Amino acid sequence: MKKILLATIAAFAFAGSAQAAEFNTPKAGTVKLDVRFTGVIPDESGVILASGGTNGSAGIARPETTNTGLRVAVNNGYVPTIGLEYYFSPNVSLEVIAGTAKHTVSAVGTGVNVKVAEVWHVPPTLTAKYHFAPEAQVSPYIGAGLTYIWFASEKGLNGFNVDLKDNWGYAIQGGLDIATTGPWSYNIDVKKIMFDTNANINFGAMSSKVTLDPWVLSIGFGYKFN
Repeated sequence: MKKILLATIAAFAFAGSAQAAEFNTPKAGTVKLDVRFTGVIPDESGVILASGGTNGSAGIARPETTNTGLRVAVNNGYVPTIGLEYYFSPNVSLEVIAGTAKHTVSAVGTGVNVKVAEVWHVPPTLTAKYHFAPEAQVSPYIGAGLTYIWFASEKGLNGFNVDLKDNWGYAIQGGLDIATTGPWSYNIDVKKIMFDTNANINFGAMSSKVTLDPWVLSIGFGYKFN
C-alpha cells in the first residue's frame, strides 16, 4: 500500500504540473467533499495474558495473570472513506472523516497462528488542518485531532469470544490537495492514529491491552462547493 501511495503521489504531481486549466481555490465558507480509497494498516502490539489463581490474605484476593507467550496480530483493511471539510479561511479548515473497516484478529506465537475474531469498527475522526499554499495547484497541509473507535461488530472464530472496548484516540495527518479543473482536485492523505483498547477473551479467561496505532493511507478525489 505504501509503494502504491508513493507511485500515485508522483503520478498526481506530474498530472497537476501539466494541468493548464483554471482551478478553484478555497476561501472562507468553502465546503469540500473527498471520496477516497483507504488502507488501514495497524501497527499493533499486545501480550495475551491468562487469568488464574488468587493472591492475597485475610479474605482479600486479587486475580493473578500469566503470560501465555502469545500476542495479538491484526491484519490490514482496505475500504472507501468520505471526508467533509469546512474552511474557516483559505489556510484553516476542519475535516471529519467517516468510514468502516473489517479486520481479522489473531493470536500468534511460536508455532501458533490462530484466528480468534473478525471485527468491524467505525472510527469517525475530526481534525483541524492548516494549508500552507491554498492558492497553489499543489497545496500541502498538516492536521491533528481526535478519533473515537467504536467496535460495531465482534464475531468470535474457532471457539473464541472476544470483546473489545471502544475508546478515544488521537490523530495526526499530512497530505496534498492537487487541483485540476474548476472545483475538482486529487487528494493524498496520510494519518497516524494513536489508539489502544482492552481485549476481554473468553469471558475473562484471557485478556490483553492492545495498542493498535494504525497508519491510515488514502488516495482519492475532491469537489469544492464555493
